[in-house]
Amino acid sequence: MATVPYLKKYYLEKVVPELIKSRGYKNIHQVPNLKKIVLNSAFKAEADKGHMAEVVKDMTKLSGQKPIITKASKSVAAFKVREGMPLGCVVTLRGARMWEFYLRLTAVALPMIRDFRGTSNRLDGRGNYSLGIADHTIFPETQADGSQRANIGMDVIIVTSAQTDDEGRELLRLLGMPFRRSSAADAAAATATAAAKA
Repeated sequence: MATVPYLKKYYLEKVVPELIKSRGYKNIHQVPNLKKIVLNSAFKAEADKGHMAEVVKDMTKLSGQKPIITKASKSVAAFKVREGMPLGCVVTLRGARMWEFYLRLTAVALPMIRDFRGTSNRLDGRGNYSLGIADHTIFPETQADGSQRANIGMDVIIVTSAQTDDEGRELLRLLGMPFRRSSAADAAAATATAAAKA
């Protein structure tokens, strides 16, 4: 019998009751959940086969599964793109791998960013969240072999079952996403601190 990932267990035992209490859901199936996480990385325009192989290798290490190579569907002369040319790679995570990646992202990788002050708290209007990562080496598994390689940027798209951005934001926050505090929240905290000192 497979073990339940730590974060999924935390979601079921802590996050679901908290969301039911704060949002007044009548049914457990109304509670928003993580559906999938998509990792997407583009190859450099002048990328050779060696660089592409490195990107695929590192994306495999990050996700635990082999990425799909995305190719150009048509030629675009202005961008020097030919039909069938490899453009990047994409991985879709579901189930246990999704929960494990989310935990590594929020608890290990993001805090490794120099001068990290939190992630943007803007969602896409449908409760989904996109995050750009400029340097993939914030994930420890990419540093395991100790080899020097070029930084690989990637997009992380977190798809939830939330109906609104507010629901999605609260779900991700309760699951540990280190959102940047809004200026209004900072002002309120500063006022509370000043009042406490007076």
